Amino acid sequence: MTKTIKPLEKKTDVVLMGAGIMSATLGMLLKELDPGITIQIFERLDEAGMESSDAWNNAGTGHSAFCELNYTPQKEDGSINITKALKIAQSFEVSREFWSYLVDNGIIKDPTQFITRVPHLSVVWGEDNVDYLKKRYELMKESPLFSDMVYSEDRDEMMEWAPLVMRGRSSLQKVSGTHMSIGTDVNFGALTRSMISKLETMDGVTIHYNMECLDLDPDGKGGWDVFVRSELNEIKDQCNAKFVFIGAGGATLHLLKRAEINERKGYGGFPVSGMWLKCNNNELINKHNAKVYGKASVGAPPMSVPHIDSRWINGSKELLFGPFAGFSTKFLKNGSLMDLPKSIKLDNAIPMIFAGIKNIPLTKYLIEQVRQTPEDRHAALREYVPFTKQDDWELLVAGQRVQVIKKDKAKRGVLEFGTEVVVSQDGTVAALLGASPGASTAAAVMLDLLGKCFIKQSKSDHWQAKLQEMVPSYGKDLHKDGAALEASRKRTGKVLGMI
Repeated sequence: MTKTIKPLEKKTDVVLMGAGIMSATLGMLLKELDPGITIQIFERLDEAGMESSDAWNNAGTGHSAFCELNYTPQKEDGSINITKALKIAQSFEVSREFWSYLVDNGIIKDPTQFITRVPHLSVVWGEDNVDYLKKRYELMKESPLFSDMVYSEDRDEMMEWAPLVMRGRSSLQKVSGTHMSIGTDVNFGALTRSMISKLETMDGVTIHYNMECLDLDPDGKGGWDVFVRSELNEIKDQCNAKFVFIGAGGATLHLLKRAEINERKGYGGFPVSGMWLKCNNNELINKHNAKVYGKASVGAPPMSVPHIDSRWINGSKELLFGPFAGFSTKFLKNGSLMDLPKSIKLDNAIPMIFAGIKNIPLTKYLIEQVRQTPEDRHAALREYVPFTKQDDWELLVAGQRVQVIKKDKAKRGVLEFGTEVVVSQDGTVAALLGASPGASTAAAVMLDLLGKCFIKQSKSDHWQAKLQEMVPSYGKDLHKDGAALEASRKRTGKVLGMI
């Protein structure tokens, strides 16, 4: 752990607030594009990637839309919209390409420390759900992104895919599943710390741990004065930056509200906490090797889509079920109970009230989740692992997420499920809000941010060539270009050790 206090560089090109996956990705992109750029990173904790990016806090790893049914919602007329799944799947391919570049160039030494091949499955039961999954499969199969998807209603085949899920299941229950063998498990905490460790060795980069960002004010010259406080000695300090990225997880909303930009107005946040059931039975852990997602309960936020999940954390195979949702007024796992009350301002009070009125099912769902007993949680688990025993599992607290609330066209309020980047008109401040799919799309999100905040540089021949080197599919539509997708997956699979 880092306990020393580094002196601030009084002037810097870039300030990154928070040392999570988004700041790590943006910092690495900027240093590769412009080695001379100066960067200061401020992290409130004493290590990088310990909040939302950490493996134990991250509800979904390797989000690629292969199995997450909430990305393919069914409309009231019975049709299924796969637009979001296509976008997320393509974004994940961009991430794979960027990570491969980092490995190829020795920036990350060992990809097995953060990525492992784990099949992705969707499993449903009941006549209506089976019908939904088959329709979804038929639509997705048409895209090169999902051309390897296999659909089955055969119990023997599904038993091979997921023996824990099928063992002990009633023979009268109609079931179906889809299988993607090229799925992955990603430890975003380990990936974040690898990138941050490398950034720390680069000229012009200073990382300040145990340092909380308090405020940012325009300096009157097109830049920003950033105010910070040491968590070790309570001393306040400040520096000046040309560009500020607010990637502080749940704390981003507070900092965005303090930035004097028009784009901040109307934004609010609704915190949702999570819990896991962690398996302690090695026999069960070793028998299961898949991410198996089902359908969410009515009103559940996307991060609460139930899944029985094989994970590799710090070199050890784990088995998790959940997440179960909870409610806390904290915006960070290590935050304050006053986070939610303090976030309510004149400009976002009405959107937050209307969002609450429109999302009564979510409120009802959270109340039910908070009231759950250990027996209730075990009953939910047994829908996915029918024969398991309660004593084989323990309850762990997962991370804290803040769902975005913003004004809709009627200037009321809507609850957004997803990741959103707020950028000032002049491009000197950007803030990342929201949750799922988050980390999995970090590279694509940050590439898009570069185009909005570093407009002139992004159009230069040097940056364009370097971007193509880092992400060969940059600017291409892999959903329509099957040959480019196949070549990309073959190359990145080899580099990342998944072939």
